[in-house]
Amino acid sequence: MRQLKVTRAVVGAEGPARKKQRSVASGLLDAKEMTLLFTSSPAKRPRRWVVNAALAAFFMIVPPMVILFGARASAPPTVWISAANVLRGGDGSPLHWSARSYDKLLGGLLADGFDEGSCHSRYQSAMYRRNAGRKPSPYLVSKLRQHEALQRRCGPGTVAYSNALEQLRSSKSDGIGSQECKYLVSISYRGVGNRILATASAFMYALLTGRVLLVDPSNEMSELFCEPFPDTTWLLPPGFPLTTYTNFSLDTGESYGNMLKNKVLRTDIGDVPAGVQLPVFAYIHLDHDATQEDKFFYCDEDQSLLRDIPWLVMRTDCYIVPGLYLDIGFREELARLFPEPDTVFHHLGRYLFQPSNHVWGLITRYYDAYLATAQRRVGIQVRVFGKQPNSPALLEQITKCTQRHGLLPELLTGTDDAVMPPAPSRKSTAVLVTSLKSWYSEKLKNMYWENAAITGDAVSVHQPSKEGHQHFGAKLHDTKAWAEIYLLSLTDTLVTTAWSTFGYVAQGLGGLRPWVMYRPENDSVVPDPPCGRDVSMDPCFHAPPFYDCRLKHGADTGKIVPQVKHCIDMSWGLKVVDNS
Repeated sequence: MRQLKVTRAVVGAEGPARKKQRSVASGLLDAKEMTLLFTSSPAKRPRRWVVNAALAAFFMIVPPMVILFGARASAPPTVWISAANVLRGGDGSPLHWSARSYDKLLGGLLADGFDEGSCHSRYQSAMYRRNAGRKPSPYLVSKLRQHEALQRRCGPGTVAYSNALEQLRSSKSDGIGSQECKYLVSISYRGVGNRILATASAFMYALLTGRVLLVDPSNEMSELFCEPFPDTTWLLPPGFPLTTYTNFSLDTGESYGNMLKNKVLRTDIGDVPAGVQLPVFAYIHLDHDATQEDKFFYCDEDQSLLRDIPWLVMRTDCYIVPGLYLDIGFREELARLFPEPDTVFHHLGRYLFQPSNHVWGLITRYYDAYLATAQRRVGIQVRVFGKQPNSPALLEQITKCTQRHGLLPELLTGTDDAVMPPAPSRKSTAVLVTSLKSWYSEKLKNMYWENAAITGDAVSVHQPSKEGHQHFGAKLHDTKAWAEIYLLSLTDTLVTTAWSTFGYVAQGLGGLRPWVMYRPENDSVVPDPPCGRDVSMDPCFHAPPFYDCRLKHGADTGKIVPQVKHCIDMSWGLKVVDNS
């Protein structure tokens, strides 16, 4: 093989030590050339054949080191490159410099031009994901830019917004149908996972109907998430005329379901006749206890009635997107926005929910300390619904699920591990456990400390917080919960607990189809099989309608459209799937 050398003209003067080093590996680039390689224009970089030979030699002799990509204040995180792991990535695939490149705008999903200092996560998060995620459709990208323009044109601080508030205060419905700017207010309540799914659902509806989305600022929404829309706000400002809107409930007289029951609104007369006045606002109750009348919201003729009401206030603790697919009027637009139907929350979640700088600090510090160098990262989300928080049966379910499907290695027993020789190809696996209790992670940690893995792999177990109980509305608790959801989304493989919105958000953000641990009928019995692969990364809708709007009678809504099927963890729930 022809030997390649880097000439003095390129490298510069050499001392004795430098010459000795080059005798071992001809072609090693010095610091100046490495700087040229990563920062200069193509015309000033060393020739390609020189760079290839130099890099090969560089990685064979230089011990593990740190290379910093970029030096600006908001620089991406440090990338650790191990000499033992340079030529191949943690998954065994060839590792190239291009593997470290990343698309900070996520295929156009995110708008460019934000102040990066105000939200570090917006343009840095892609650096932390091995799974780059799915690409959004060009139509979705275009629609998002249009919606951002709508938010700027009609949102808080504009003349249109002031006029709409005045109309709401006066309850005057004159000229309702001709209004350009209409609004949807999303009530924020329950845990972080529920709030994220509710807000994403509201935004999906706003996108389909051309409404400005305004999010109730309660429960630290501004402290958990960055603003998603450039040059405007998604937070409902103080002074909203419906002062008690956060207390709206099933019994609120202005709820859509109650107005149907009381004949204030009617859908059995076709289009609204001339001269009939619509209310200025309607409350949409889509919580877990919604009535059949409330769930007529998912019918086409009801949407025809709602589209002319200027203000809608929505409460839900569910992910209602599968229900929107049941509406005939939305199906064509949904198909254009999401040619891959199971990516709805994947795209909307990554677009809307960027961790605030404080939360991003929690995420990146923990990731860098415990997860960054592992060749494999496994997330295990444990949610205990029963009365026994420390359940040996649930622990057994976790171990059976992870070991049966090769997510974690099985263990050697007895003294076999004492004579195992060191394994040069030993892989490292970092297990991230999220749970209110520390018992499960401590048990797993002890298992892989007291016994060797049958594969010889090194397994470490980590749990960021151990809150004990869920504290609704507690700032620090919610901050940690959001950080842990996001950390779970950065893992390579995910195991979740059935029915848990915490896990739903993590799988959607990460673009992961998780292994779901089935909920047992008896807390002391381990289900067999212990878990199953989810049919989609999209969340499950826990409180769907059971009504065929076209046929006007009850129906199995999991059989109406091919994009919506029943969830594997909740037999009556619905989720969006890709059957193509």
